[in-house]
Amino acid sequence: MTTLPSFNPALTSLPVYQPGRPIDEVARELGLPPSSIIKLASNENPLGPSRLALAAMRKALRHNHLYPDGSAFHLKQKLAAKLALTPAHLILGNGSNEIIEFLGHALLSPAAEVVVSQYCFAVYSIVTALFGAKLVTVPAKDLGHDLDAMLAAITPATRIVFVANPNNPTGTLVSREALRRFVDAFPPHVVLALDEAYVEFLEEPLDLLPDIRTGTKPNLVIMRTFSKIYGLAGSRIGYGIGHPELVAALEKIRQPFNLNAIAQAGALAALDDDAHVQKSKRINERGLKLYTRTLRRLGLEFVPSSANFVLVKVGQGRQVFDALQRKGVITRPMGGYALPEWIRISVGTPAENRRCLDALAEVLAEIK
Repeated sequence: MTTLPSFNPALTSLPVYQPGRPIDEVARELGLPPSSIIKLASNENPLGPSRLALAAMRKALRHNHLYPDGSAFHLKQKLAAKLALTPAHLILGNGSNEIIEFLGHALLSPAAEVVVSQYCFAVYSIVTALFGAKLVTVPAKDLGHDLDAMLAAITPATRIVFVANPNNPTGTLVSREALRRFVDAFPPHVVLALDEAYVEFLEEPLDLLPDIRTGTKPNLVIMRTFSKIYGLAGSRIGYGIGHPELVAALEKIRQPFNLNAIAQAGALAALDDDAHVQKSKRINERGLKLYTRTLRRLGLEFVPSSANFVLVKVGQGRQVFDALQRKGVITRPMGGYALPEWIRISVGTPAENRRCLDALAEVLAEIK
């Protein structure tokens, strides 16, 4: 009989994050050629990385026998200049998920509370459970954040409030005015973690960087990523923006080589390719318009999206997901988010979008 050591009790009830299924895994399972499958499950950029980023990553391969720059000096310098901040305002992570975990290490304990909105990004609850803290979930308002109710849920024990804007998985957006009121009313003893993974898809987002630049909101942390509009999801680079003292505390937790050298090179070059960012944004806007027109024609309820995906009510979400998968289209079932009647579809290339919508119409007709 195998005897194992005692594990952390938090693991007993710790939820497991279920990502979008990889193409190769679906191909093996269903006996389909990988080239026949499209993935519209994980909100990835269908254009991929920019040519500048790809060239820089290929060049970096020549030095892959060396450890990366543990402080990511050049990437921090360029990112700080782009944002009109200092490098001391920035912390880099293996995806923005790692920034969320840094906050957990720095702020959470079994006596702490974390406030989130219903239908929030799953990693917030996972990190809360990992540190044994109490998760306080505020009911959603039209599938989005009810900021007034979230403020009312804050207690002396609250340490972090997570707000994703635009929100994943719903695609909802908090208005500029409502977010400004929320930030202004936010209590100083709590960290506001504002997740802006999809901010580059917005036309006129509320710019809260001046609040960090001037030091007027030392408890505000903005999280962003290179995974979405920059097309570097496979490289896993996210970053946090905050007051230098807060960032210094998080740096004590960060592992010295958490960003590999190839990823650093790609992100550094991606910052120079604004044309790729603008093209990605145009492709996304057109894709959302196509989804909007077609979903309305199909008579399906959906959430108007401010990101690069759309949440669609299809009835039996898992059944539709499975049927689409058999047709070589990978989407995301939403049962894990307590939305079993819904699926989430990422915006792909024009051809991928049309194929997905045609397959969805076929599946719904077959089910009826």
